[in-house]
Amino acid sequence: MTKLEVLAPAGDTERFNAAVNYGADAVYLGRKTFGMRASPMNFDLQQLVSAVNIAHAKGIKVYLTCNILPRNDEIPQFEQFVREAAEAGVDALIVADIGLLMMIKRFAPDMEIHISTQTGIVNYAAANELYNMGAKRVVLARELSLGEIAEIRAKTPKDLDIECFVHGAMCVSFSGRCLLSQYLVHRDANHGECAQPCRWGYYLMEEKRRGEYYPIFEDEKGTYILNAKDMCMIEHIDKLAQAGVYSLKIEGRAKSAYYVTVVTNAYRMAVDEYYKNPDNFTLPDWIRDEVYKVSHRQYSKGFFFGTPENSQYYEDSGYIRNFDVVAVVEECRDGTVYCTQRNRFFRGDTLELLAPSQKPTVLTPDKLFDENGDEIETTNHAMMKFSFKSDMVFPSGTVIRKEVK
Repeated sequence: MTKLEVLAPAGDTERFNAAVNYGADAVYLGRKTFGMRASPMNFDLQQLVSAVNIAHAKGIKVYLTCNILPRNDEIPQFEQFVREAAEAGVDALIVADIGLLMMIKRFAPDMEIHISTQTGIVNYAAANELYNMGAKRVVLARELSLGEIAEIRAKTPKDLDIECFVHGAMCVSFSGRCLLSQYLVHRDANHGECAQPCRWGYYLMEEKRRGEYYPIFEDEKGTYILNAKDMCMIEHIDKLAQAGVYSLKIEGRAKSAYYVTVVTNAYRMAVDEYYKNPDNFTLPDWIRDEVYKVSHRQYSKGFFFGTPENSQYYEDSGYIRNFDVVAVVEECRDGTVYCTQRNRFFRGDTLELLAPSQKPTVLTPDKLFDENGDEIETTNHAMMKFSFKSDMVFPSGTVIRKEVK
């Protein structure tokens, strides 16, 4: 049985470390150019080299995005981009443009090539031709059902990897090929600059009554007719595996380090749980609940089970947030947990500590101490050092969170 790959996003070094420490088999990231996420900090060359070295030391792969749809003036810079990627030791380049694909083959003939979801692959004929052109992996369009994916798997070479997005934001446009942002605010979504106008509220205006706006849905805020729910397939790891999906891709290079930590950890544990009993997979409730403890929109199953119903959320485009990160564990020593603050909380608050591949631990510290060992009531200074007593030992980097009441 081929081991499923948990593929996590990394928008910067903090998020990269979260993915690496919380169970990713591979990480995908971008540099300052040629990537479809312009808003995160992304990686300069030195950071890329460092990330690859760290990942490889842990047996984790690094995939570098170059999946924009480039214009003429960008082509001359691509050779240096490819050569630097090869020298840095990245494991694969993710590409959407056929011209860039052929340039990768010319400038780095040994580089593994993954075809981005931006390419819009929805059939085995396209997958086969891209394989013949040198692709090792295809990231299928998000608009496919499990049955369609299974047919692509059955009618393509076995050494062609199948990757699918299984968690995160859904684009209202086909495979991300959207022009709304460019039309409305002159930000090119196909160059990673999407302003997400699909998340905005809209009204109708009757053509002869200009200036009179009518909500499409009876709500004083208008309606969010384009606002797609987030995808979540964590309860269906078995069905993804049976359909022939190899890599389970988590969306979110622009999301927080906390999001990357929790969601990567949840899918790591879900995959491990699947391999305990592949023929009778049942996800424990506590693992499923983890994906609800990050900021998220309402969840759906996307197109995996056919054309989705109730996949849009019309009331607003906001996120559901039930937990805040309040601290990170630095070390445990002599019955004391030493931490760095992220958000304020009080002595006696109920906390959850999330360590890699472990069920969250619930603690209620009855005493808190500042860095001088003096007792305090609250962690009220940004990034302050503090501690509390516990017989339990937690690894460095363990996330401490508190439920938002």
